[in-house]
Amino acid sequence: MNKLPSFSLKDSQGNIHSNQDCQGCYTLLYFYPKDDTTGCTKQACLYRDLKVELLEKGIKIIGVNPAPSHQKFETKYELNFPILCDDQLDLCKKMEVWKEKSMYGRKYMGVERSCFLINPDGIIVWEKRNVSLAGHQEELLKVVETFLIHNN
Repeated sequence: MNKLPSFSLKDSQGNIHSNQDCQGCYTLLYFYPKDDTTGCTKQACLYRDLKVELLEKGIKIIGVNPAPSHQKFETKYELNFPILCDDQLDLCKKMEVWKEKSMYGRKYMGVERSCFLINPDGIIVWEKRNVSLAGHQEELLKVVETFLIHNN
């Protein structure tokens, strides 16, 4: 398994978050392509709705996107976890989620919808790339249960 790379990024309120924030507890770190689009909104709202259940299991949620601010998105959907602004693509590139994509035959660079479960030691113990939202909640909860049962 890989260790979470070092990073230091701001959220929309200007608070700095780093890889140190992902130590001492489990962290669900997720990356998404764009604020306020159908799939990204569904993904964010899914994690918002799971936050209490995940916190009860000792797991916090952190989102990451290249936009310089997510304040409108966070407010509009009452998101209850930080979304980090990776406008220099530092963490996106380190996590290899900045990819060539294709839509309607046009190629462009963008964020691959991905999520990672980081253990309390900062080790990536599970990853899901190119996340499809169909069945994602069930898969995520099953993975969480598996890791918590086998590692506690």
